[in-house]
Amino acid sequence: MTKPKSLYHGHRFPAEVISCAVRWYFRFQLSLRDIEELLFERGITVTYETIQCWCDKFGKGFAHRVKAARRKTGSTWHLDKMFVTLRGEPYLLWRAVDEHGVELDILVQKRRDKAAAKRFFKRVLRSSPVPHKIVTDQLRSYPAAQAEIPELVSVKHVFVKAAARLNNRAENSHQPTRERERRMRGFREPKRTQKFLSCFGPIQQHFALKRHLLRASLYRKQLAARFIAWREFAELAQNPSTAF
Repeated sequence: MTKPKSLYHGHRFPAEVISCAVRWYFRFQLSLRDIEELLFERGITVTYETIQCWCDKFGKGFAHRVKAARRKTGSTWHLDKMFVTLRGEPYLLWRAVDEHGVELDILVQKRRDKAAAKRFFKRVLRSSPVPHKIVTDQLRSYPAAQAEIPELVSVKHVFVKAAARLNNRAENSHQPTRERERRMRGFREPKRTQKFLSCFGPIQQHFALKRHLLRASLYRKQLAARFIAWREFAELAQNPSTAF
């Protein structure tokens, strides 16, 4: 029986180094040059361009495995949009989260009309079960698009006023993206922004436990379990800390 090729086949750097660099980039507010410096401090000389290639190649796969392994998503969708400026042009970042704050999907689009809302609904449905309730702001594109999607026609739709802050579950989910946008001094191209944020959300949330709700001992226990799961996602044979 032929042994399957390693996920890192053809790379001269160890799997532990590559996976660690990718995790740092999507988990923390670090630039590629920050990660280059951190690795150099540990005796590993690698350029930031190489780190970018690692993130482009492995980020999507790691994020997909994180999403596949997480617990079953909730039955309520909270949908919201935020404006992002890409090379001087305004775009809309559509985001859907469940009642627990788990990101379901994101989509960068130019418009916010019915066609854009319909496209986003269909995208979320490909990766999430049909919800029992949808919570949105009062944008008319949402009900118009929902009426044309058979799976969502009978789903309860709740509208909230943005000023009332009743849709905080979705609005608060934008905060890590805003922080990262500032750290990166803005996003650039729509396709690269979509690709980055599709990886950033799942990986960042995998490690972002609700620490204020947990005792220190329980927090460390759950965080350790997340690291064990990450090593499985990244196909690592040992703890990355032992590779440096």
